[in-house]
Amino acid sequence: MAVVKEGGAAPCGDGSGAYEDRRRQSLRARYAYGLVFFATNLLAWFVRDYGARALRGLHHVPVCGAGDSKCFQSGGVLRVSLGCFIFFWLMFATTFGTRKLHEARNSWHSGCWILKFLVYVVSIGIPFIIPNIFIQLYGEIARLGAGIFLILQLISMLHFISWCNKRWMPDPGSNKCGLFGLFLSTICYIASFAGIGVLYFLYAPNSSCAFNIFTITWTAILVTIMMVVSLHSKVNEGLLSSGIMSSYIVFLCWSALHSEPQTGSCHSHMKIAKDGDWATIVSFIIAVCSIVIATFSTGIDTKSFQFQNDEVQLEEDTPYSYEIFHIVFAVGAMYFAMLFISWELNHPTRKWSIDVGWASMWVKIINEWFAASIYIWRLISPVLSRNQFVNDEGIVPRRPTV
Repeated sequence: MAVVKEGGAAPCGDGSGAYEDRRRQSLRARYAYGLVFFATNLLAWFVRDYGARALRGLHHVPVCGAGDSKCFQSGGVLRVSLGCFIFFWLMFATTFGTRKLHEARNSWHSGCWILKFLVYVVSIGIPFIIPNIFIQLYGEIARLGAGIFLILQLISMLHFISWCNKRWMPDPGSNKCGLFGLFLSTICYIASFAGIGVLYFLYAPNSSCAFNIFTITWTAILVTIMMVVSLHSKVNEGLLSSGIMSSYIVFLCWSALHSEPQTGSCHSHMKIAKDGDWATIVSFIIAVCSIVIATFSTGIDTKSFQFQNDEVQLEEDTPYSYEIFHIVFAVGAMYFAMLFISWELNHPTRKWSIDVGWASMWVKIINEWFAASIYIWRLISPVLSRNQFVNDEGIVPRRPTV
């Protein structure tokens, strides 16, 4: 058994080449699963918008019937999402506990694609013979699963911010300057405040847009609070982490306002995009790709969800946690279902639209406020813990004499 020590390479042995091949195969498998997830997103869109005309054979299925939308529109999205969930749940169950590259379950995760394709087809087909009452129940559960996915995505984002801060910002006690970190911090804050200005221009063209003005202003306040807290002498976090987080919540604010129904004078600028189908199609494709990228990036960041990240990596160990990877894709299936139906089970869908509606808007606003609150708490909690420790030890600060 060869141990990969810190700062050194793995010793060469008889099984080193085989382990390296299996490791590469395991890493490549992640992209194959990502393509499967991307194809399922496209299938859900196709069934929602064009399934009623293109898949006329489904009308003969007893649970679908003719003249209704139980297998199309929002119902079709939920059925495709359930099939995707079943597939990745089966992968989660069959790879649970895999830790070594020589295990048979590692070969199943990284190979056997013809068999897994058959499993995928069966998984997608099963929901189309399930009565509609179970599909509605799955839709209610999918809301919870989509919320869990947003929390996992936030954890992954915080882990990424910590990684960037440790990599590009110097320690407080060192003499290093960290020019690249300062450069990234400047770019992030310029993008954040410029983005806030653009949001005022696009989504608050007049004083009657009170809600949009409040949402954008509160986002600007959160950005300022995060910057001030990160620079406080007791926190001393630096500007990079707060800059990245500021850019993220400004993006969430834009995404929330973009999800508002296009009614009233506050969305007059969107009428230009509605006149051209190409703009709508491009926006839809970008949204689908964003779903896939968000799910894929969260799935591969398995270290964020492990309690012990300092274990010694062995040569024969799997490069990442398979069960976490698949469970993220499983709840990601619930997440894309909610985006396609705008978080409403009986939402009247519009072609080439995604994640538009008041429910979608409020989900994103709450997600933005929650993300900012968690980040601020992450900054101040160590300070509060130190103060509590000092109080428990009975150390009273000495008062200055006059």
